[in-house]
Amino acid sequence: MTLALADDTLMHVIEERLGALLQTQRRGELAPAEQTEITRIMRTLAGRSGPARLILMAGLPGSGKTTVARELEAQGFLRACPDERVFEQHGHYGRDFPRGSYKIRERPILTEVAAEVRTALAAGRDVVLDHGLWTRDERQEWREVGEDVGAAVTLVYLPASHDELWERIKERNASTFDDPNAMYFSQEDLLRHGARFEPPATDEPHVIYAGSLIPVIEDSA
Repeated sequence: MTLALADDTLMHVIEERLGALLQTQRRGELAPAEQTEITRIMRTLAGRSGPARLILMAGLPGSGKTTVARELEAQGFLRACPDERVFEQHGHYGRDFPRGSYKIRERPILTEVAAEVRTALAAGRDVVLDHGLWTRDERQEWREVGEDVGAAVTLVYLPASHDELWERIKERNASTFDDPNAMYFSQEDLLRHGARFEPPATDEPHVIYAGSLIPVIEDSA
């Protein structure tokens, strides 16, 4: 058997295996180890031999973090969303548990998510953290989560004016009881959170999201 024929045969086997895994995924029967296998095969077929990627985001409510995260998820990234986990375990903020007690419930979940992110990155899976990361200290903690397992970490900043954010939040508030990513915010809440938000400075490596994922993907490749 010639080398070229051997390469073609191996590629055929890999593509058949990927096809079978994708069919299992469509049936909703995919095991976590099989999802990792899909990621590794796709990285191989794309010619990627570099480290796994961790995408972090800095942005206030309404800045478009979940939209970006879902677009990356569609491209094969694992989307890790602490807010969804809080919703699953504790219900709706302000209805099922008191406003002002969110951080208490979120803290252990962030620890769980960080462990899961480390495991996924160590297995070669690309991950996007669907979470706001309002302060530099928070961003540094999550950057270290990725760097500790050898991942390439990219911080994406999603800037928006108060008026832009408020218009999006008003629309999103209408589905607050059904969507864990539509937590209810008043305009006063947004102003208060905006005062706490620390945009990435020039000495904090980041990519500015301006409607296209291309710079995000290129920076993390």
